[in-house]
Amino acid sequence: MVSAAEQLARNISLSTFSKAKELQARIWFTLIALVVYRLGAQIPIPGINIAEYTRAFSGMKDGIFGMWNTFSGGAVERMAIFALNVMPYISASIIVQILSTAIPALERLKKEGEGGRKQLNQYTRYLTVVLAIAQASAIAFGLSNTPGMAYQPGAYFIASTIITLVGGTIFIMWLGEQITARGVGNGISLIIFAGIVAELPNYIVQTWAQLYAGQLDFTVILAIIALAVVMVLFIVFIERSQRRLLIQYPKRQQGNRMVGGESSFLPLKVNAAGVIPPIFASSLLMLPNTLATFNNNPAAATGGNLNADQVAAAQSGWWGEVISFIQAYLGSGQPLHIVLYAALIIFFCFFYTSIVFNPEETAENLRKYGGFIPGYRPGKRTAEHLDYVLTRLTVIGSLYIAAVCVLPELLRNQFAGRFYIGGTSLLIVVSVTMDTVAQIQSHLIGHQYEGMIKKSRLGGKKK
Repeated sequence: MVSAAEQLARNISLSTFSKAKELQARIWFTLIALVVYRLGAQIPIPGINIAEYTRAFSGMKDGIFGMWNTFSGGAVERMAIFALNVMPYISASIIVQILSTAIPALERLKKEGEGGRKQLNQYTRYLTVVLAIAQASAIAFGLSNTPGMAYQPGAYFIASTIITLVGGTIFIMWLGEQITARGVGNGISLIIFAGIVAELPNYIVQTWAQLYAGQLDFTVILAIIALAVVMVLFIVFIERSQRRLLIQYPKRQQGNRMVGGESSFLPLKVNAAGVIPPIFASSLLMLPNTLATFNNNPAAATGGNLNADQVAAAQSGWWGEVISFIQAYLGSGQPLHIVLYAALIIFFCFFYTSIVFNPEETAENLRKYGGFIPGYRPGKRTAEHLDYVLTRLTVIGSLYIAAVCVLPELLRNQFAGRFYIGGTSLLIVVSVTMDTVAQIQSHLIGHQYEGMIKKSRLGGKKK
């Protein structure tokens, strides 16, 4: 049976949108905020030699810096004031989530409702600043100590770089929270979305250049487009899929009448971990490649001031053998790299799902409010059933994420060139789009409800 909300959603039209002035204001606020973010991603930090930095960065695009550059919309490649982007905030959020399951004080805050959530958010902000200072300091000292990167290296350049990068991260964090509160969609997710989409024209231009130069066949591009459409549809299908567990509430007497006896559903998503597992897996696998890049071309990494003997010394010894192994077997597209990538994604899917969903806590909340799953006793048996169902769903979800993320790696290995968006980026773009559209639809449904209530009140007054 179709619910009233679904019936209203089907009746949404352009005329309904034109009457929703509050929603229009929220959309305009979101767009203006994203434009401000993109402007900040174009402004380089003070005192940096952009030409020298761009030359050095071109040899590090296949490492972890390349992934950060994709998420920041090219801000890392330009060493812009928003180069750190929201990565410190995401790392801080994950750390706080993990600590809230291990530290009793934080776990109590998590259960205190809105007040506890605000306190945890404040801790996340503090930790974001700490992580941003650590990352900005590493970047500032690295740029200052690399000849040619800064026009006037030294304490002033280091201090200004740290202040600029940390200030940029704090501003983005504030901007994301403002989008969430006054705009449409999740602000932090939309900022990452904007960064990824901003790089899409570059991929299109690169693909067109490869096609024009004869490096790619037109049929290959058509096949890639068709595959991308299929992957988007597949992601939408899985992200909307859920297992609905029936929850029954017993009848109870309240005064002279019987209340309760209702039933509801506990929705369990197939992909409860979201996009965190591929981000973790990519970061871990790209770290060795980044180290290998520095060791393979130490002259470029240090501004070109090493002589031949120093370069040979940097590439020799047991460390050089380790780097050679990384380049031979852990490079992007290598079979061992793909296998480890898929294995890490599956591992982090189970790990992060165990953090975001606690079967014992859910079972206890159901028992506290009188709810139960038919056929299972409240308490331990319910928790075991929830854990069993969630484990099976996570198996499907982890294989789905691994397939979506590994397939672009296989394509990259088969067809040299950067003409596609990676699996992680595609997951983020589709997920954020679905979430934003759902919120817009919710606002429109709310507007329709308000209109119906006003009409009923006016009709009552006329009578």
